[in-house]
This record gives sequence, structure tokens and C-alpha cells, in this order.
Amino acid sequence: MMQNQGQNHQNMHTGSVPPHLNHGGHELFDVREVLTGTISTLNSFMLLRQHVQDPELLGILDRQCQFIQDEYNITLDCFKSGQDPAQPTQSYKMNQGNDFVYGLTPTSPTKPVQNVSEMTDASVSSCMLGSLKASASAKTMAALETTNPVVRRVLADSVPNCIEMAYELSLYQNKHHYYQVPQLAEQDVQQMLNAYAPASGSGPQMPNGGMAH
Repeated sequence: MMQNQGQNHQNMHTGSVPPHLNHGGHELFDVREVLTGTISTLNSFMLLRQHVQDPELLGILDRQCQFIQDEYNITLDCFKSGQDPAQPTQSYKMNQGNDFVYGLTPTSPTKPVQNVSEMTDASVSSCMLGSLKASASAKTMAALETTNPVVRRVLADSVPNCIEMAYELSLYQNKHHYYQVPQLAEQDVQQMLNAYAPASGSGPQMPNGGMAH
């Protein structure tokens, strides 16, 4: 966790800025969106839980829900205080392996459900995955607009966790054939892989032959 002790933030009109007010305008709006979005994710997970049939998916949902709640509290803590939160950030560890099965098999077309009784593990996991993808984007955008160094670091630390949770769900879906992954022909893959070459040289050179600083 990045420390903010010893820093002296100034407002050009009012002077020294206390830690709890050490936030820019864009930061306030964007972090508010992150916190509101996280609440929506937690509420969605709570509503989806009753429709889960697979114990494995239920375990993923409960584990992710607890982690997201803890991360929400950490973010809220440093956002309100402007200083290091009482609890440090953590890294999410998924239980899935990371082996994807590639290729497509015929399936029925997907369409919106017309009744909650039609909710399946496929639709539940898809809703969860969509929430996490949206959260990763929102936190990335907020971190890029955040001036408070602690809040910025907490948001930045949170993005890989969203990615990891989303990856866990995509692996779960792939294993159960809810999410099929197409693959290009081998010759097309090779052409794409070989489309770029490593950069060479020792960096930008000044006109007189010196290195740029």
C-alpha cells in the first residue's frame, strides 16, 4: 500500500488541503460511480444466488461476493479518510484451473428469459461475468482520474481482482459449454503471431548522437 504521510496538498485559493478532502472533482464523481456500481454488483449477486443450482457455481458466487464486499469497504474507507485504509488490499485467488477448450458445437440460440423460473446456471454466471467486466472498466477509468494517491492505488489494485474473478467465471462457463471459444485456422494464427517483430535499438537518440532524457 502506498503511504501518503508527509505529503502537503495545496489548493491555490484556500491553502492546505486536509487528507479527507484530498480529492479532485473528476475523482469524486468517478469513485462514486465505482462505489454505486459495486453495490449494484453485490445486490445482483444476492438476487442471483437463489437461482443457482450447481454447488460449484454457488461456491464461486459466495467467495466472490465476500471478496467484493471486503474490497468495497476498503475503497470506502480510504475514500472517506483520504488516507491508508485500516485493512490492506488483497489479491483474489480463484479455484479454477486455467485450461480452455477451444471449438464450437451446435447449441440452441440464446434469448432473454421471460420468467425467473427460466434462470439457469448459464444465465446466472453470464450476469455475474457481465457485472465484473463493467466493474473492471469503471475502476480503470476512475483510477486514471484519481488524484488522491491512496485511493488511486486501491482502485488500481482492484482492477486485477475484477479480471481474475471474471476469468474464473469464464473458465467455469467454458468447462460446462456455456461459453464456447472459436479458434482461427492454424495458418491464420501463425500469420497473426508473426505479424510483429521486436523493437531494436537503444532508445531515442538526440541529433548529436546523445541519448534523450
